[in-house]
Amino acid sequence: MKVNYILPILSSLGLVFAVYSTISGNQTLPIAAAIAQPASAPYASFIAGSGIVEASSQNIAIGAPVSRLVTQLAVQVGDKVKLGQALFYLDNREVLAEKLMREADVAKAKAELGVARASQQEAQTLFDLLNAVSDARAINTEDKVKRQHTLLVASARTTSAQSSVQQAEAALANVHVLLERLIIRAPIAGEILQVNVRPGEFAAAGSAPTPLILLGNLDAFHVRVDIDENDVWRFSKKGKAIAYLRGNRTFKTDLSLAYIEPFVVPKKSLTGDSTERVDTRVLQVLYQFSGQQYPVYVGQQMDVFIETFEDPNN
Repeated sequence: MKVNYILPILSSLGLVFAVYSTISGNQTLPIAAAIAQPASAPYASFIAGSGIVEASSQNIAIGAPVSRLVTQLAVQVGDKVKLGQALFYLDNREVLAEKLMREADVAKAKAELGVARASQQEAQTLFDLLNAVSDARAINTEDKVKRQHTLLVASARTTSAQSSVQQAEAALANVHVLLERLIIRAPIAGEILQVNVRPGEFAAAGSAPTPLILLGNLDAFHVRVDIDENDVWRFSKKGKAIAYLRGNRTFKTDLSLAYIEPFVVPKKSLTGDSTERVDTRVLQVLYQFSGQQYPVYVGQQMDVFIETFEDPNN
């Protein structure tokens, strides 16, 4: 008899569980609160754009003038460098060997110049002695012409030796220039933003997708704003602009117009929005601000709002 009651009881429990699962599964889940409230424009009419923080000097990609091994790295990320300060050194052993050869060539050329000058002085002395004879009958005309030609040849050899010295010194100076080029120096005073090369690695000459060193002046910041080509006509240089840090809209700063790059380019800086068009073209406008009081870093995105007017000429 007990077996006959077990199956109906199990069926009833299964029905109750199915009803509970259905009801609980159809309940509307509460919407999670936003981690950070999005920034809102303080202007009645505005253009909104995403801005990328840059150094005020722009981000300078440091490369190598010649393809060589890196022997020494003189800076680290975050270092402040002065104009002309060494950043890294390229292999110079071959050039140092050539420098010794060029120095020897200079010494040889100077020695030959000394010999040529001595020969010229000797020929000049003999020619002067011949001209000092008062009695013209005592002078052999052929001997006088011969000594005169000897003096001319000696003078030409001296001139040639002087040219050889200049040529050897120029070759040595060229080696010094090459040695200086193998020391990669900072083109401006700024801060090291990235270091993508290590001693022992090969540095190829020319532009590269990843710069060997990224350098910029962080005394002030620029924010590069992409303005959609459909909104370009609404943009006014006189319009105010404000930028908010992503993730915390309490960090905001007023912007001042630095300059406009008056060439509309394809959009490259993407925000990741699923509705964002990637085939649009944008006008890039750069604003300046001081980021010393904000936790701002180069490459960071900011929400930028630019005030607009009905008449863009206002």
